[in-house]
Amino acid sequence: MTDFDLSNALTALRAQGVIAYPTESVFGLGCDPDCDVAIQKVLDLKKRPAHKGLILIAANIEQLKNYADFSSLNETQLTAIQKTWPGPFTWVVPAQKNLSKLISGDFDSVAVRVSAHPIVQQLCCEFAKPIISTSANLSGLEACVNTIEVKKMFSNNPLLAMIMNENVSGLDEPSQIYHALTGKRLR
Repeated sequence: MTDFDLSNALTALRAQGVIAYPTESVFGLGCDPDCDVAIQKVLDLKKRPAHKGLILIAANIEQLKNYADFSSLNETQLTAIQKTWPGPFTWVVPAQKNLSKLISGDFDSVAVRVSAHPIVQQLCCEFAKPIISTSANLSGLEACVNTIEVKKMFSNNPLLAMIMNENVSGLDEPSQIYHALTGKRLR
């Protein structure tokens, strides 16, 4: 990633903007998880109902502790999560009490992931916290896997501040999702 792309992405995130960025398998739409204005832009851009909730993606588990209540998990559950990170594994964990309902939706939990993608790692490290991560697509349509598809799907929508010109890691399927308390695979 160029310093220019990183700088522009960080500027957009800090200015309540939405960015499109590569993940392990698809492009994601992201924003500051502490800014309801930005989160609403993501929902509006995707045409996604807020009750479904959103995923948080981070560079490390420490960045997620203000959002997910890992203290409510036992050692076995926490170890299972840590064995899969960083990587394309999302875990549904009890949410911190103050988490925005725009992130958790109708749930008392939050979906979280520590990504192995180098762009996500660098972005979250420089931003010093996680970002929202939802597939870059209009709800119900296929997720975009490159910048050309993102540009075509959102055709200069002013809600999208920038598209990072980078590549996804090339996994063929979206990240797997597991429930932390039960260990059950949800996707």
